[in-house]
Amino acid sequence: MQTGNADAPAAGGNTVTARTARLVRFWRWARPIVFVIVVVTAVRSSLADWNDVPTGSMLPTIVPGDRIFVNKLAYDLKFPFTRWRLAEWSTPQHGDVVVFISPADERRLVKRVVAVAGDTIEMRNNRLFVNGEASAYEPGDLDAALGDNANARRRQLTETAPGAAAHEVILTDDAVTIRSFGPLDVPDGHCFVLGDNRDRSADSRFIGPIPYSRVLGKATGVVFSLDRERSYLPRTRRVLRGLD
Repeated sequence: MQTGNADAPAAGGNTVTARTARLVRFWRWARPIVFVIVVVTAVRSSLADWNDVPTGSMLPTIVPGDRIFVNKLAYDLKFPFTRWRLAEWSTPQHGDVVVFISPADERRLVKRVVAVAGDTIEMRNNRLFVNGEASAYEPGDLDAALGDNANARRRQLTETAPGAAAHEVILTDDAVTIRSFGPLDVPDGHCFVLGDNRDRSADSRFIGPIPYSRVLGKATGVVFSLDRERSYLPRTRRVLRGLD
């Protein structure tokens, strides 16, 4: 005599089979999406990326709200999602704007390279010296750089450092910072970086020279920019703007 329990295994088997079929259908639907996500994240990790800049440490070159393009193939090729180098063909050069992982707190920062391995760097009251050669300075237009945020205690200058192209820097006379140091020798495999907003930047004066292995890439331009003080309106004049 057959009881009602005789069909239990078959029913359970059918449930498992139906669940497996649903999972297979879901995976077939999701597989292209997962593939695209993996490819995009791998590209951003190893080839090219874009980074939001939340602070003003690189004013006037980069302003808060800029989304900058980072060429991760400028110096080397890293294995995706790691800092393992698969190949290396260059190193950061004088004047490059680089994105790197801070050795102090693992944050992602953007600064300008002012000295490379083997250089001797010194600062005397905010004047840079590289290998004993002084940087040249000319007055700049602070109002044009900062607009309504211009402040009489801040000065904009055009700095031409040895080995680098001219670029703008801002000095803040009443800020508490390091304006003199060195001379210091930059060790092998490292670069020395500073913010263009010279007196309001946590850079190599505080965290030391940056190992090349921590450099993620070279920032080459602004993709677009949003003004956070004006309800995130786009700054059209900064779209696709190159970085000096």
